[in-house]
Amino acid sequence: MIDYELIGHVAVITINRPEARNAVNGVVANGIEAAIDQLEADDEAWVGILTGARSEKGYIFCAGADLKEISVNPGALATARGGFGGITQRERTKPIIAAVDGPALAGGTEIVLSCDLVVASRTATFGVPEVKRNLVAGAGGLFRLPRKIPRNIAMECALTGDPISAERAHHFGLVNDLCEEGEALERAQALAARVTAAAPLAVRESRAIILAATDQPDEVGWKLSGEGMMKMFGTEDFNEGITAFIEKRAPEWKGR
Repeated sequence: MIDYELIGHVAVITINRPEARNAVNGVVANGIEAAIDQLEADDEAWVGILTGARSEKGYIFCAGADLKEISVNPGALATARGGFGGITQRERTKPIIAAVDGPALAGGTEIVLSCDLVVASRTATFGVPEVKRNLVAGAGGLFRLPRKIPRNIAMECALTGDPISAERAHHFGLVNDLCEEGEALERAQALAARVTAAAPLAVRESRAIILAATDQPDEVGWKLSGEGMMKMFGTEDFNEGITAFIEKRAPEWKGR
């Protein structure tokens, strides 16, 4: 139910359960976790893209939890390391881009919020509708959403359960790139190409610093930034970056 394809330095991970609107069950959760394991372990994979397979009824990213399975065994939808969907609590080093065509609702939105960048088509919608079923969004949506969009808008989403459009999500900064229907994966690959043009070790360290230092006092940011710079000084790619600049050529990164 999870497809993994390495294209250059980009790993495309696809939730392939369109007959169930790509809803998360135990197999999907474990499959996403295994795909992230593969992404993290592969030295040739520098960036991941997470997307959903198209159904016969149209595009769908992820409809959230499989309610039939959650009613029988709610714990099956999470993994020990990754949490819901094998990703929402997963510690990792490499960036993942969400390529969202069609709805990403409930746990689908929480999976998107677990990613580092978001590309969405105009058919995408985002929301945490759990209150409509007497549930609480328990996979990070209630604290990650107000970090991505204004708190009052996140509060509106959480208390009404109503979704927001891709255009509104783009306006508030949740979506990096807004595109037409069917173009999300292609545009995510273009964004990934921009990321992989940069030095992979520096990308991972920069990601880690942003996650750790945002909303912290400046002294935390200064400390982490200084430590990150020192790490880069000892790498092969540091020398390659300087040499390529002097020689006026594109660098050839090794990730070492």
